[in-house]
Order: sequence, then C-alpha cells, then structure tokens
Amino acid sequence: MTAIERTGGRLLAISDLHIAHEENRKVLDGLLPDSDDDWLLVAGDVGEFTADVEWALRLLKERFSTVVWTPGNHELWTLRDDPVQLRGEARYRHLVEMCRRIGVITPEDPYPVWTGPGGPVTVAPLFLLYDYSFRPAGLSQREAMEWAHETGVVCTDEFFLHPDPHPSREAWCRARVEETERRLAARTPGIPTVLVNHFPLNAEPTRVLRHPQFAQWCGTELTRDWHLRHDARAVVYGHLHIPRTTWHDGVRFEEVSLGYPREWRRWDRPGSPLRTVLPVRGA
Repeated sequence: MTAIERTGGRLLAISDLHIAHEENRKVLDGLLPDSDDDWLLVAGDVGEFTADVEWALRLLKERFSTVVWTPGNHELWTLRDDPVQLRGEARYRHLVEMCRRIGVITPEDPYPVWTGPGGPVTVAPLFLLYDYSFRPAGLSQREAMEWAHETGVVCTDEFFLHPDPHPSREAWCRARVEETERRLAARTPGIPTVLVNHFPLNAEPTRVLRHPQFAQWCGTELTRDWHLRHDARAVVYGHLHIPRTTWHDGVRFEEVSLGYPREWRRWDRPGSPLRTVLPVRGA
C-alpha cells in the first residue's frame, strides 16, 4: 500500500452564500484561511448568475489551497436576466467547465484525498438533486404537490430549474444517483469519505423545517443509507438554511449554510461562518 504523506491545515465548509445579497458579498470578502494548507468545500447556492458564481469561486480559489464545489439548485436556475441562457444538463456542464478553468474541483473530477489532520479521507462532491420522495407517509407525489400549492409553499425551482434533456427533475435525479453510485464504488478502497452534497442525503434533517411541505424539494430516499454504504466520516450539506451538527447512525452530518441576511442575523454566530469538518474538535 502506498504511504500517504500527511499535511496540516483544516478541511472547511460553507454553502448557500447567495451573493446576490450585498451583505452576503461582504461576508464572502471576509472568508479567509488560517493556513496555506486549508481546503474549502462549497456545497452549492453560491448564486444564480453564472458570472457571480465564477467571481466568487475564483476569489475563494485565490485564498484556499483547494476549493471543492458542488451545485445547488440556485446555480441551475435559468433566469431571464442571465446572459447565459443554458438550461438543465447543459447549464450544469457549463458551470463544470468554468470551474475547471479556474482550478475548482467539481463532481465530474477525480475525487481528491484530504491528507491533513483527521485524514486520509476521500472528499466526494456529489450532484444528486431530488425526486419529491421526502414527503409524509401516505401522501402520493401528486397529493404532496397539491398540499404545497394549497399552502403557498412551492419551491422556485418549479419555474426556473429545467431538467433538459431529461423528461423531469426526478428523472434527472435518478440518472445522477446511478452515475454517482458507480463513481463512489470505484473510489480507492480502504479510505473513508466525506460526502458533500447541496441537498441532505436523507430526510431526517428536514424534520425541523418550519414548512414541512418544502421537504419534497430537499433530496431523495435513494441516498438515505449512503453515509453507511460509502463509509462516510462526515456528510456536508446545505439548502435548509439551518446550520447545525447532527448525528445519524453514528455519522456526523454538518449543515453548513450561510443563508439569507435575515436568517443569519438570527443565528448570532460569532466569528467566521466557515465550519470545520476535519479535524474533529476534541479529537
């Protein structure tokens, strides 16, 4: 077995920067590493406009040793004012190529191995979407969607996130799950993982949502046991705008979102919003 050279630094994470908000841009300006060896995981929703996404990721790549990005739903929106009018798969591939130009790792690149404190771990950025399966027992997909429309809790994805060329968002989700399963199965054996996805990998984190109708836009039951099947040391996600640490089957789940200014002001968290994934505090 090849010896793994240990390095220093921290494996850090953040998501849901939403830099269309000026206050969030100021937060982004203050995101700095503590060492030249720090990595940063960016778990989606940097912004809606491709130019904004490139600007933010380029800035972070200039500061951090390695930047790993996976898309959120907002990056996949096709808004009328965005000069890039690509939709669906084509939009995602455009973002991947943009990241490659500036040296940011994406779900389409070889998974890097973190060898710093708490490692080695394979860092696996995932792009998995959702299939409306996070819904109350006994409700069909149609009934859950009707409930959402009746109560006015409908995700904006329904208007701006197009699945082209897939026939539906859930079909795109299934295709991504199948492709990602193959890639995870082919990773270097014997090294645990840190799984990074915009959406939570199982429904448990959505139980605290103020509006449970929104959970159907938050992931897929197809990945509910991936933290066990793929030997996760930690799971990093965002989307819910409820930053916290939870444990499922003995695996640490980190919701790392910044969120909108009206939200992060409520959390009143001193210091940097960056979350340390590794090393584990107290270990």
